[in-house]
Amino acid sequence: MDIISELRQSERLNQTKDVDEIFGGLIQAEQYVGDVYSIGYESTNVQIHDFHRRKVGGIPSLCFLIATRVLPDAKEIDHQREDNSIILLRVMDSCALPGEPEAERIRVEVAQKVSGESSIHWDESSNMDAQTHNLLSFAGVKCRVIGTFYVDKIQDGKAELIFGSDISNYYPNRGLKVYKPNGEALASIVNYVNRNKNSHQNEQQRNEKRVLVGEVRYASTNRPFQGISDVKFYISPSDLLSQKTSLFGMTRTGKSNALKIIAQAVFELRFGQKEARKVGQIIFDQDGEYANDNIQDASHKKNPTALKNVWRINPAGKQEDVVTYGIFPHLNDPNRILMLLNFFEEANLQIGKQIIDETLVGDTAKYIQSFQQVVFEKPDPIDNSATIRYNRQVLVYRTLLNKAGFKPPSNLQPNTKGLFNAELIKKLEETKIAEFVSIASVLKQPNPTWGQLGLTFERLNDFLQNDAYKDFNNWYVNDRPKASGENWADAPLGKLLAMFHYPNGVRQIGKAIAQHSDSTTTDYADEIYTQLSEGRLVIIDQSTGDREINESSAKRIMQKVFDGNKNQFISGKTDIPEILVYIEEAHNLLPNSSELDLKNIWVRTAKEGAKFHIGMVYATQEVSSIQRNILKNTANWFISHLNNTDETRELCKYYDFKDFEPSILRAQDKGFVRVKTLSNPYVVPVQIRKFEV
Repeated sequence: MDIISELRQSERLNQTKDVDEIFGGLIQAEQYVGDVYSIGYESTNVQIHDFHRRKVGGIPSLCFLIATRVLPDAKEIDHQREDNSIILLRVMDSCALPGEPEAERIRVEVAQKVSGESSIHWDESSNMDAQTHNLLSFAGVKCRVIGTFYVDKIQDGKAELIFGSDISNYYPNRGLKVYKPNGEALASIVNYVNRNKNSHQNEQQRNEKRVLVGEVRYASTNRPFQGISDVKFYISPSDLLSQKTSLFGMTRTGKSNALKIIAQAVFELRFGQKEARKVGQIIFDQDGEYANDNIQDASHKKNPTALKNVWRINPAGKQEDVVTYGIFPHLNDPNRILMLLNFFEEANLQIGKQIIDETLVGDTAKYIQSFQQVVFEKPDPIDNSATIRYNRQVLVYRTLLNKAGFKPPSNLQPNTKGLFNAELIKKLEETKIAEFVSIASVLKQPNPTWGQLGLTFERLNDFLQNDAYKDFNNWYVNDRPKASGENWADAPLGKLLAMFHYPNGVRQIGKAIAQHSDSTTTDYADEIYTQLSEGRLVIIDQSTGDREINESSAKRIMQKVFDGNKNQFISGKTDIPEILVYIEEAHNLLPNSSELDLKNIWVRTAKEGAKFHIGMVYATQEVSSIQRNILKNTANWFISHLNNTDETRELCKYYDFKDFEPSILRAQDKGFVRVKTLSNPYVVPVQIRKFEV
């Protein structure tokens, strides 16, 4: 035999060996439980004997079984043969065997014989002969066909296991042996990753370390003899990137803990041995449980397992990789950055105005709605008239802020120079009305106080309704030199002055004071985006402050993140930062299911975020509370206990969660979650491990 032939034969032997090992790792003779007696494309019925059921530790509802014609310990398996594959099954319920009525009649008759004898069971040998006992020990189990494991392609002399989410063919008169996977085989099944060999993401998955999130758990009754309690379940963190991930479940069923585990998995990508990746993560923390040490899951006073301490888990972790923000300082978080904005700063005028406008959403008062229409856009400096009008509006707006309780910076003094027409001041004085004359005296001053201007603009609003102003305005529009035909009090100025007339309007504006600082000069939203771009974990503590303020700040931060990555995408950059957004108590921020506003930033992020490298993880109690556009774009699911069929009915529309509906309704165990990730082709029931530092 020549050298080339020997090499080819050696390669074939190696390939066969790989195939033998793959199938041998999934099939064990001692795990035999029964035989398929009826099969279809969607379901199959299996006959199982009590002896084999007991030998493998029982067959729980929803457990995985495998059916195959490949024999245990088979050698030189030809992977191209149709029979050489493994069908993955999930146990759904019992089913009646053809002889079930007769078997049931016998059981009833024997049970009647021992009726009243508390120390004797009807299945004992004294009451039933061995042959009858053996025949009655057979039972039927109905299973869902999940898909097929097979070896399809061989590259570089190695075989690889492939999963298809269906079966390509079946023969009703050809038997299949059924096995319950042991711990090692089950670990291979639940941790199988669907890989596209031409996918860049697949290369990242191969290089990254998969992260332990828990152990396989089939049912609420989770007894050790079943042999699955130590089967580990892992996820690929890259599944979460640029995707939507949902966590649904009742309060105190482990959603927050699962969110911490997910955040930790992504955080640890920075410690990858082959390829380190820093992913920016931002968590909108509704209850402050991620940003603050708390005692809800600890017996001691301080719980160091708050997510802000996740950097401690790895020796290479750095404290600066986790940043916390809040509206108010926190005693146990000296490094917290306050989300404050200087509303008086020129660069922040419109940003601050938007924050105020968000707090006024829903107020139907006409003057409030008119105020919301005012926008501060600096005009072309060449246009002197427009610049004067803009500066006048800014002065009035800043005075309104001061009147509402916003403290102006010490270095900012009011300046009226050139903003108020001399003819207007003359008309005010000619009225001989004390309130209007006082307006003129204040406006003549180049640097009046904020307090003086507050009273002055309140009176100026009244003057706009006076005949003297109408005479002045007629002259201003038609007869003055270089008349432009515009009113002196243009629409924005009139809307701003009107706010001084309504005490409640001033109070409403004051709701945003918590987000103002007279000392800062930067925009915290810009800072947050920069930190996310650098791969940090940012936690926004929203446990304090008004709901409207928290919603508006979250929306503005989200808009900054979306626009930032979108601009990088449009400019053709290839290193767009990966950002993952976490929304705790998502029903407070995301639009509800009845809203169809596709321009909402949260909906846009859900629908368009993937191409801009933005992923979203949202947690809430009700599936029905989330807009369908977001649900339809969700790739990863973590489902714990839901207590009503309205919610499970909505959930059953996605993947194969219908199989788990009874379990989701019934099992209330904390941390018992059904998981479906992007690269995992089927749902796996898991007991999520507890997050600990």
